[in-house]
Amino acid sequence: MKYESLLKEATYSGIDVYEEPLKGKIQGLYGNNVIWINKFLPTYTDKYCILAEELGHYHKTVGNIQDQTKLTNRKQEQVARSWAYERTIPLHKFVQAHRENIKNRFELSEFLGVTENFLEEALTRYKERYGVAVDLDEHTIYFEPLGVIKWFQKNF
Repeated sequence: MKYESLLKEATYSGIDVYEEPLKGKIQGLYGNNVIWINKFLPTYTDKYCILAEELGHYHKTVGNIQDQTKLTNRKQEQVARSWAYERTIPLHKFVQAHRENIKNRFELSEFLGVTENFLEEALTRYKERYGVAVDLDEHTIYFEPLGVIKWFQKNF
């Protein structure tokens, strides 16, 4: 379901998405308003995560950044991935998972509809951006150790 919603978002943005066999370890590519997803990815969850990242390239990167030995290309790759993390795992989803009594990272990745690896990379990026924790409304989201705390109401 989530993969299909990103496919619709891509179509709405004027991007064609094709599932094709891709060579080597390439899981996805973006160029000239076309996204290619490796058709041999094992699950829709894998395809969802890759499609999110490739949409991040559409929204946030410029030019050919395949040569990751260049610092500017690595930075653009990080920007595209950050967009994908924020699009698929916005901070309020951690609070929602806490309310649903999600107990571990496996359950959390299932709840969010992402791979465990994608979740780990997102958590690493959020720690780089916010530090160990970030406040959201009446909650504090901790990235290490992973958890959410709900605070008492401030006006009592």
